[in-house]
Amino acid sequence: MAKTQLNVRVDEGTARTARERALARGMSVNRYIEELVRQDAGEVGRTFVEAAADFMEQYENVFAEEFGAEREGRR
Repeated sequence: MAKTQLNVRVDEGTARTARERALARGMSVNRYIEELVRQDAGEVGRTFVEAAADFMEQYENVFAEEFGAEREGRR
């Protein structure tokens, strides 16, 4: 995907916090901001929900065998 430069002005405290949080996560400030915007746009959440739904569909029988009877009070 092509990159576009976006210039943003923030106060020094916000800039410092962004740098610290990016460093703590082992990523650039640029990547950190990208991640925040994606999260806010819901892409990360949507991807997680889709992956979780796929997982549950694949392993539904395993979970039902392991936990189904216990939930229904049969164990």
